[in-house]
Amino acid sequence: MTTPLVLGADCGGTASRAVLATASGQILGRGLAGAGNPVARDPDQAAGALAAAVGQALGGHDPALVQAAVAGMAGEARLADPAAAAVYQQHWSALGLRCPLRTVPDTVVGFAAGTPEPAGTVLIAGTGAVAAEIAEWDIGRTADGLGWLLGDEGSGFWLGLQAARYTARALQHGAELSPLASEVALRIGGSGLEDFVTRVYQLPRTAIGAFATSVTACAQAGDPVAIALLADAADRLAATLISLGPPPGPVVLAGGLLTGVPEIRDRVQDAIAGPLGDSGTVASDGAAAAAWLAALPFLADPPGVHAVLVGKA
Repeated sequence: MTTPLVLGADCGGTASRAVLATASGQILGRGLAGAGNPVARDPDQAAGALAAAVGQALGGHDPALVQAAVAGMAGEARLADPAAAAVYQQHWSALGLRCPLRTVPDTVVGFAAGTPEPAGTVLIAGTGAVAAEIAEWDIGRTADGLGWLLGDEGSGFWLGLQAARYTARALQHGAELSPLASEVALRIGGSGLEDFVTRVYQLPRTAIGAFATSVTACAQAGDPVAIALLADAADRLAATLISLGPPPGPVVLAGGLLTGVPEIRDRVQDAIAGPLGDSGTVASDGAAAAAWLAALPFLADPPGVHAVLVGKA
């Protein structure tokens, strides 16, 4: 009997990643495309990004052989709108896929990227930030995840916005610019406070969030302002997770800030170890975890396949 093929995708506010795998855990293909959050982007653009990533992952494999697919995404609830769901179905069918696309919140995929257990808590910090309690691969209580305007404290967007605010005030006060303010002002271009403010307000949200990379780089170079911002972000993220109380299972830390910025991750782990009794497992590849979730109905040994597919992704 042919081993079923499964697809997994992790669609965030910055990028969409896809994995094609066998249900036994062998990765056959990967894909990468643009942001796939259907709230932050037009649903047609978000669906197109998912389709582009999946198309790359499929490569030369017959899409009709794919038996199951799971896509995790921030803003997944948007697909309750029939019009948005129809857009996704159109892109999906155009790839030649016959299996349905099952969408789940990014928190579920983020949790699965760190453990095969069905219950626990997860903190995701990427472009946005949210903590969630997971029970039987479903979401229970959540904290933050309120978006760039109302929350997402400690997220990549939050960091980028703080960097822009700090730079604006430094320009306004005529102070000598720190390395971080100099870097942000250089990236914006122009001259003087008025020009800076005008240009910032003309930027898309993604461009403001991209200033987070300047904060990280300047902190690693020793800029005390940037170091303080990373510490503040970590403290806010830890507080978000701690607000959910002791977890019903393992704690998973996911998203680019927690997997890729040790200055934030280490401080979060130190902060949560006492209150939660768990310093957290750092997540692996979310797209591989989504593929594992898609494969679950076919698996006799879910933890074993998780170790192969996700643990070594």
